[in-house]
Amino acid sequence: MDACLNMKNKDSLLPAFKYNDIQLYCTSALDIKSMKSDSIDLFITSPPYNVGIEYNSITDDNDYELYLEFTEKWLYNCFLWGKNGARLCLNIPLDKNKGGIQSVSSDFIQIAKKIGWKYHTTIVWNESNISRRTAWGSWLSASAPYVIAPVEVIVILYKNTWKKTYKGISDISKSEFLEWTNGLWSFNGESKKRIGHPAPFPRELPKRCIKLFSYVNDVVCDPFNGSGTTMIEAFVNNRQFIGLEIDEDYCSLSINRINTFINQ
Repeated sequence: MDACLNMKNKDSLLPAFKYNDIQLYCTSALDIKSMKSDSIDLFITSPPYNVGIEYNSITDDNDYELYLEFTEKWLYNCFLWGKNGARLCLNIPLDKNKGGIQSVSSDFIQIAKKIGWKYHTTIVWNESNISRRTAWGSWLSASAPYVIAPVEVIVILYKNTWKKTYKGISDISKSEFLEWTNGLWSFNGESKKRIGHPAPFPRELPKRCIKLFSYVNDVVCDPFNGSGTTMIEAFVNNRQFIGLEIDEDYCSLSINRINTFINQ
């Protein structure tokens, strides 16, 4: 099915792609009408980083204050879309040094808490095949050295209550649980060229979040669906899924990728 074949009319938004309990909508995470309130169990997403990545439909080098305003809008929408006890796994930089050093993860957490999200923990992702070093500042001098951590983080937030209020089926193994509850995750990033998207994350990231923080058949959402990696892992791991993606080309890419797994 072609991406974005079904677009918004006056009162509703039809999915661009639907297969059983997997749905993808070509719409913006800033549109509060994109989803119903109190409908999502687990959000897993990696929003634009505002570091000048060349996306098709999004400007990724805004003024930092405008970027934080954008962040507040979509985090607020997710809070409304989430059920009581919803979790949010937010993959973002630890900090930012392109265009000026900024405490990205700290700023995101403060915005989320102001909205009503509660903080649970931060997982440090050692993306071991990618170096973040771009400069040393003052070379071999205490004048103004730069310290750059070659890691990203996955901030874990929740709505109202952390402990789930209903019983469900967990499909995580003992070895997975022991490894993944260690807050330092080490696995490689994903190839932009192989996927065809400027900022894909690897399947390992949503797979771990899905199995650690949700039950089988829970509703998972990625409001920045991108190349559809979270959608694939939700399908493979027997979760329901709703994805939002503003760019039609990335919608098409996601549909092509998920169809490969469906056909298998």
